[in-house]
Amino acid sequence: MPVLSRGRHRNPKRGACFMELASYLAGERWSDHPACTHPLLAALARLVNDNTSDESRAKLVRLVPSIIGLASDDLRVDARIALRCATTALPVAAAERQLALAVSVLAAEEMLARLDGAPSGRFSEESRRAMAEVPQAAEQARHFSRAARITEKGFRRYAAPNAVQLAVVGIVQACIPDPDALLRKLLEDTITDCATLIRGPQPTPTTPAPIHA
Repeated sequence: MPVLSRGRHRNPKRGACFMELASYLAGERWSDHPACTHPLLAALARLVNDNTSDESRAKLVRLVPSIIGLASDDLRVDARIALRCATTALPVAAAERQLALAVSVLAAEEMLARLDGAPSGRFSEESRRAMAEVPQAAEQARHFSRAARITEKGFRRYAAPNAVQLAVVGIVQACIPDPDALLRKLLEDTITDCATLIRGPQPTPTTPAPIHA
C-alpha cells in the first residue's frame, strides 16, 4: 500500500498523495485527478494532504475510501464545498484574510439560494455563526458583495476554488494549537456534505427489537 506524502508521485512505489491513493483504491489509472471524485473536493483533499505535517498525515488515510464515488456536475456541490471551507476558516483566520473569506461565504450562500430558487440573502446557521465572529469583516463583505453579482461559470471557475485555497492557507497560518486537526476535520465535514448532496441522507441504523419467547 502506498504511503501518504506531499506532492505528486510517478508511481505507488514512490508514495502517494491523498487523491493518488484514492485513484489506486478505485481501480483507476494512477492520478491525483481521478474521475471518481468531484474536482473541487479533490482539490481540497490535495491541499489538506500537502499542508498537513508529516506526523499527522497518516491520520488522513481512513478518509480516502469515503471520497471515492463522490462525483457530480451539480453546482450545489461546488457551493457547499466553498461554504464549508469559508465558514470553517473565517473564525480562526488572520485579520488580513477575513474579508476575502467573508466575501466567499456570501458568494456561496448567494449561489445556493439562486440554485434553490430561494430569496437572495438567505443564510445558513453555520454562516451566521462564522460571520458573527468577525463583525467588521462581515460588514465590509456585505458592502462589497452588493456591487458584484457573480455568474455560475465564474463561481465554478474562480470563486469556489479561491475559497478553498484561502481557507486552507488561513487555517495553516492561524494562531491555533492544532491546525492539522482542523484541516482534517474540514476535509471530513466536506466529504460528509458532498455525500449527503450526491447520495442523499443516509438512513440511521436501527437496533432490532428483542424477540420475546
